[in-house]
Amino acid sequence: MGKERQFVVNKRGEKVAVVLSIEEYEKILEELEDREAIREYEEAKASGETPVSLDEAIARIERNRK
Repeated sequence: MGKERQFVVNKRGEKVAVVLSIEEYEKILEELEDREAIREYEEAKASGETPVSLDEAIARIERNRK
């Protein structure tokens, strides 16, 4: 992400938006998703709840949908 940035400015010359390449945008989104997954994992780990398998989790979700 060492590329030069382009900004959109308002009439007063204040930066109000940034123009990113699709590549940069997708990389940022991926990094945010990774961080969110780590945060959720840490939160679940700290909860002290007993973990369940994926199959059991899906079965519970299906039971609750009915």
